Amino acid sequence: MDLEKEGSWSISFAGSGFLGLYHVGVTHCLQEHAPSLLQGAHRFYGSSSGALYATCFVCGMSVDYCCSNLLGMIKVIKRLSLGIFHPAFAPIDHIKSVLQKTLPNNAHILASKRLGISLTHWPDGKNVIVTNFATRDELIQAMVCTLYFPVYCGVIPPEFRGERYFDGALSNNVPFKNNGSTITVSPYHGTLDICPQENIVKSSLPFYNRKFLMGYLALFPPSPEVVADICRQGYLDALRFLEMRGLTKEPILWSLASKAPPCPAEGTQNSGCNQEGKAGLTLNWAVPNVLVKDVPNFEQLLPELEAALRKACMRKPGLWARFWWSGSGQVLTYLLLPCTLPVEYVYFRSKRVMVWLPDAPADLRWMLGQLWSLVHELYSWTKTQLLWAVR
Repeated sequence: MDLEKEGSWSISFAGSGFLGLYHVGVTHCLQEHAPSLLQGAHRFYGSSSGALYATCFVCGMSVDYCCSNLLGMIKVIKRLSLGIFHPAFAPIDHIKSVLQKTLPNNAHILASKRLGISLTHWPDGKNVIVTNFATRDELIQAMVCTLYFPVYCGVIPPEFRGERYFDGALSNNVPFKNNGSTITVSPYHGTLDICPQENIVKSSLPFYNRKFLMGYLALFPPSPEVVADICRQGYLDALRFLEMRGLTKEPILWSLASKAPPCPAEGTQNSGCNQEGKAGLTLNWAVPNVLVKDVPNFEQLLPELEAALRKACMRKPGLWARFWWSGSGQVLTYLLLPCTLPVEYVYFRSKRVMVWLPDAPADLRWMLGQLWSLVHELYSWTKTQLLWAVR
């Protein structure tokens, strides 16, 4: 990968659900230590939550905005008695509403120059990368499609440019993953350019079960504090990526791991780093893998990001909030559930139907078309089987 010729590389963010705050830590690190990687990138690709963050980044949204919105959504889910199974849980409606309120008016112009969104086409499952957007609403609709996980978000895929699409992660979670000119980013342990060297969430389960656990956390959010640690790990992993390629001026991770600076040594440079020392000397050091638990003071390492994370994780200090989070409040909530749940179900379902009414004619036509196609295929199959039996 040639990182010297501007515009010769792109950055691809993997879809990761509620773990998407990892991407915030990564880009914050790149902005601090290697801003040219972000400024000189040809395009930012993403699927699902990775596309959501890529959109926010391209449109110039702040770190505080990204942290407060995602962690704020997690706190809302944690307050629901049944979590994501509560009738009030409507992630697509919530995200669409936030984007309509906060995206700049020229968001589609900014996105058309530097953004690529991965979509999965219905019903053949083919992957489509969208890079041009005519209007701001069209950009938001593309975001709705790439975030739409079937069954989890609903049963009718949203429409984009007259076609039905759903979660882009199901057909291409890391766009241009095998392209040598793409820097790939993912919160899942693996072999991408920027990713954890070991599983972020510690577990005694076998490896394949730990991967399942990470997928589970992407759909069923952990506590805001755990997601904040995942964001901090993204910062450390991005720093490791930069140090391994000699793109930083000093070995920050080495100092964090050993509590002392490396000693200059004569001879060839370390294979993991191309950084030159002074007076003809080179630093003979290997880039360590540093975890969040190994860093005692994040306020000194990344003050702006740490302030945004702590602010977003902070819970309201009100009397009712403290009571709700207490054990007694949780017990009372579940005891009252048989009385409150039917009322809440009717209220939130009615509200969702009202929101759906403008799209109802198109969705109903699509459902009738799907039903007709199914009947036609069933008729053709039955006819073929009967003719074969007669012969």
